[in-house]
Amino acid sequence: MDFSYTEEQTLLRNSVARYLADNYTFDHWRKFTRSDEGRDPKHWSQFAELGLLAAALSEAHGGLGGDALSTLIVMEEFGRALVVEPYVPTVVVAGGMIEAAGSDAMQQEWLPRIAGGETIVAFAFAEQGGRYDLADLSLSAKKQGGSYVLSGQKSVVIGAPFADRLVVTARSGGGRREREGISVFLVDKASKGVSCRDFPTVDGNRASEITFENVEVPASRLIGEADRGLPLIERAVDHAIAATCAEAVGAMKVLVDSTVEFSKSRKQFGVPIGKFQVLQHRMVDMFVNYEQSLSITLMATLKLKDADAVRAKAASAAKAEIGKAGRFVGQSAVQIHGGMGMTDELNVGHYFKRLTMIDTLYGNVDHHLKRFAAL
Repeated sequence: MDFSYTEEQTLLRNSVARYLADNYTFDHWRKFTRSDEGRDPKHWSQFAELGLLAAALSEAHGGLGGDALSTLIVMEEFGRALVVEPYVPTVVVAGGMIEAAGSDAMQQEWLPRIAGGETIVAFAFAEQGGRYDLADLSLSAKKQGGSYVLSGQKSVVIGAPFADRLVVTARSGGGRREREGISVFLVDKASKGVSCRDFPTVDGNRASEITFENVEVPASRLIGEADRGLPLIERAVDHAIAATCAEAVGAMKVLVDSTVEFSKSRKQFGVPIGKFQVLQHRMVDMFVNYEQSLSITLMATLKLKDADAVRAKAASAAKAEIGKAGRFVGQSAVQIHGGMGMTDELNVGHYFKRLTMIDTLYGNVDHHLKRFAAL
């Protein structure tokens, strides 16, 4: 099998890398993540102009007709730069769901807006006590005439402070944790009854706790079939896992390279610390973990179009490996850099924090090892 990237994919990578190197440096990142808004909105507009938001969407709806490999390329470069813009919830989750199961009217209205950078969407799926179970939902959606009324809470909604729309998973029938009776809605965040408590996360991102109090949502904003939304959610989460794993691979690459470079210049006992065999072994292990993570992420990405069970098993394998590798690479980078490894001025600690957060997104190592075994 040929794993080489096409000319178009290489151009996409070069375009993303060049823009981020010029405009999304670590100093820029530190400045805008500490601002009141938590981001620089101009970057989202530039991502749209570069075609990054349209890369993986179909040409029929304003996209560039790419695939999951396009997303992998974009997210790997985003991981190298600690990009905080909500690309995964907007393009991968919302765009992917609408493209896969949205009505014709919904696709025509929202996919061009996503591709053009005119909207930002957050994915509200996690609830307190859910423990990564996508079917464990207490937020209710009750049918009322031509609408649904949503009531309940969602926790740690990443990117919600930046968003104007929310993809919300809700219990529209059945009992808690049952696979049937789950629906997915596209909700205007400005709707009456939606309230948000925004907060910063440890990795420089922003998230919200969101409360829905009798929020009326038109039935036309239902994504997919009523009461049968769980397979759509599982598919979207597996795609999000593959994209997030690619981001982690990009972050690990920076840590490996910066640690090797540091070991050549930092001296102890009159020689560079990179001359010490024990540190050489540690850095080789870091590189091996990075390469294994890259390989398994590519595998999971290529299997996203396979049968549900195959896709899910590949996604869980990748997420478990990424969680373990990210922890090892991050801890090793901090330890080899010494006390300065966790200082705010050095990027190493921030990449480690991001890798730590990625481990908890969409299920941690233990969760995905159990899911892999069950499949």
